[in-house]
Amino acid sequence: MTKKAVRKAVIPAAGLGTRFLPATKSIPKEMLPIVDKPAIQYVIEEAVAAGIEDVLIITSPSKRAIEDHFDRNVELETLLEARGKTPQLEEVLAIADMVKMHFTRQGQPLGLGHAIGMAADHVGDEPFAVLLPDDLMIDNGALLKRMIDLQAKEGGIVVAAGEYPVEEVVAYGVIDPLSVEDGVIVAKSVVEKPSIEDAPSNYGLTGRYVFPPEIFDEIAKTKPGVGGEIQITDAIDALTKSAGLRACLYSDGRYDAGQKLDFLRATVELALKHPTLGAPFADVVRTIAKDL
Repeated sequence: MTKKAVRKAVIPAAGLGTRFLPATKSIPKEMLPIVDKPAIQYVIEEAVAAGIEDVLIITSPSKRAIEDHFDRNVELETLLEARGKTPQLEEVLAIADMVKMHFTRQGQPLGLGHAIGMAADHVGDEPFAVLLPDDLMIDNGALLKRMIDLQAKEGGIVVAAGEYPVEEVVAYGVIDPLSVEDGVIVAKSVVEKPSIEDAPSNYGLTGRYVFPPEIFDEIAKTKPGVGGEIQITDAIDALTKSAGLRACLYSDGRYDAGQKLDFLRATVELALKHPTLGAPFADVVRTIAKDL
């Protein structure tokens, strides 16, 4: 049987963003700008660069702004056209046309596993990607494309992983590796946020996954854990026994936009690389640095 290509991606974006209060009281955390684009747009652009054609975003009732951002805004488009602002017009039109977009709402915060499970009818019997919007990968889709290619070749579950200091890795799902070769880990299992003493390695999961459709059956069987939430790590661990689990290692390009300090780091570093803002902003940074 010919394996189906990964065409669809799911982006769970229903969280409340409490770490960024009060900014996120009325603005979805995924819409907070990094330089001149909301954080979630970087994630969509990454998916498109990796070959994704169809994106389902899992939102919540308070996150209509995400849907509006990726929709047409005829009033704005008409104004930009009338004022001769052609580059800005082309930019806003491109946002609405970059990929097929779909939205559904997670009515209650029942966990990442539950949110991904809501995509079952949309995904059907195809393998699919999951991108967590707190994790920005600024690599033009290279890591996700590598994951998709590995899943097409080997099947099973493919995740992204980084190598972290052991005192940091315990905040992640941690891989228990069988082998590590050429940037790919063959994994025995995943342990969710172990203690330092119990961590099987210092390889921590990052928010990129490529799943076979069988993950939905495992999610449906997964019992709620801490806080009454359905953990995707539990479903991954269960499916690993029959389908296998591999991880693609990365070394750079990632920002944790769910943490204030890394959000600021992303803002500064991406501003320095911006085609028009980079040079003048570098002068600003040098001036600030003199006073530190």
